[in-house]
Amino acid sequence: MKYIPVALIYARLLIGFSIVLLSLIAFPCYPALAIILLSIGLLTDVFDGIIARKLNISSEKLRRLDSGVDQVFFISVAIATYIQCPDFFKNNVLKLSILIGAEVLTYVVSYIKFKKEIATHSIGAKIWTLFLFACLVEIMAHCQSGVLFELCFWIGLLTRIEIIGMVLVLKKWTNDVPTIYHAIKLRSGKEIRRNKLFNG
Repeated sequence: MKYIPVALIYARLLIGFSIVLLSLIAFPCYPALAIILLSIGLLTDVFDGIIARKLNISSEKLRRLDSGVDQVFFISVAIATYIQCPDFFKNNVLKLSILIGAEVLTYVVSYIKFKKEIATHSIGAKIWTLFLFACLVEIMAHCQSGVLFELCFWIGLLTRIEIIGMVLVLKKWTNDVPTIYHAIKLRSGKEIRRNKLFNG
């Protein structure tokens, strides 16, 4: 049982690479299959943490692994989507560059301050993941996205700014910090309440 969370994390990695492969070989009915695999990948992301906490085996190492694999998974999906829908990326290159730059900056700030990658798993980041998922599904299906992409961009940018703020506020590296408010409490040496199901 204790290996289930790790298996789910690595399954997500395999799913991401599979989506890239399917896009490269122009697999028949690619959009439908890619959306199914993306959905399964998202579910593994939801349940790996829940199961780990249920089994009382959630650790810093596991949370860092989870964060790292999340990055590789969504980068893989983005690459696959670019292969299938290059015009969407060309038409939105500025906003995508800003969003990618903001994401990279969160890691740069964390490495400079703590010599570790981020693993805050904030509430805002979880909300953004759902918008990112919905946006990717729309692009996979139609090679375009309007309002949903705008929401994804702005929510993504705001949550990256919050994460940078959290890293700057925290005195020591900490995983599973719900919001910047909780980061401020931790800096003051106060205990914070985490949701047993979704955080910590």
